Amino acid sequence: MPIIIAENLSKYYPVAIKEPGIAGTINHFFNRKYRPIKAVENVSFEIAPGEVVGFLGPNGAGKTTTLKMLTGLIHPSSGMVKVAGSVPFNRQEAFLHKITLVMGQKQQLIWDLPAMDSLKINAAVYNISDQEFHRRVGELTEMLGLENKLTQPVRKLSLGERMKAELLAALLHRPQVLFLDEPTLGLDVNAQVAVRDFLREYNQLYQATILLTSHYMADITALCERVLLIYQGKLMYDGGLDQLLERFAPYREIYVELAEPLTREKLMSYGDLQSLEGRAVRFIVEREALTRTVSQILADLEVLDLTVTEPPVEEVIGRVFQAGFV
Repeated sequence: MPIIIAENLSKYYPVAIKEPGIAGTINHFFNRKYRPIKAVENVSFEIAPGEVVGFLGPNGAGKTTTLKMLTGLIHPSSGMVKVAGSVPFNRQEAFLHKITLVMGQKQQLIWDLPAMDSLKINAAVYNISDQEFHRRVGELTEMLGLENKLTQPVRKLSLGERMKAELLAALLHRPQVLFLDEPTLGLDVNAQVAVRDFLREYNQLYQATILLTSHYMADITALCERVLLIYQGKLMYDGGLDQLLERFAPYREIYVELAEPLTREKLMSYGDLQSLEGRAVRFIVEREALTRTVSQILADLEVLDLTVTEPPVEEVIGRVFQAGFV
């Protein structure tokens, strides 16, 4: 059975309409009118227990609104949603013990206190015994590499250490479902890798379900085999990341290092010439023409090195959103 079910999930916000000028202000005061803004419209999907799913979309697409409906922070205007067998907006205690929401731009740890003090508060909220508390903190501390950091004031921690401590606090009650909204936001490359490695290990260890939003495509490609794409409040795609790339990237990139520089005119016949810097050349070719093009390049030119790669996944996702449909 799916652990997350969303059927025709929609959220509309009423926005007041005001005409300009004094007359418009007076009319707005006594006879206010509204128009509905669609933040999310008829979104449907299911997620199985233990899945790690990427939730992608440009700013304002409806990702955070959807997460807030899934966690019960806001009520949907229409549609049905169930998470771990519960209706989120009812905010039942059993439901709250099964989920967690981590937002990269928000914090729950108290700034001037050691993280350990905030963790003890969380333990009391979730009725975790002292023995179990110390066991879980020790286990998560080791997984996150936070040894000797939890006794320092939170403001003394680096951004990466703070994010790890936030994750520890969010997972202390060992939830079944993790909603992660930009968990690596603002982190350097090493900290991003550490957070990804931890999430992968946590998922494998506890079979936790993860719904992840991120603007860092490396997060998605490292953790998610399946992605949901939302655009202007509507779900555009629900399927495998590999299939998405196949569908929207019908070409390959060929990087060539030549023995000696050649002019742009001599190279244009081999494919769509994207860049030429000295002896380094970059082509784009259709998938069907790849074998023929590579053979022709090797036969005609003196090549020191040749590499065929997929286009960057960021570029592929961007093309999907620019198209506005799937």
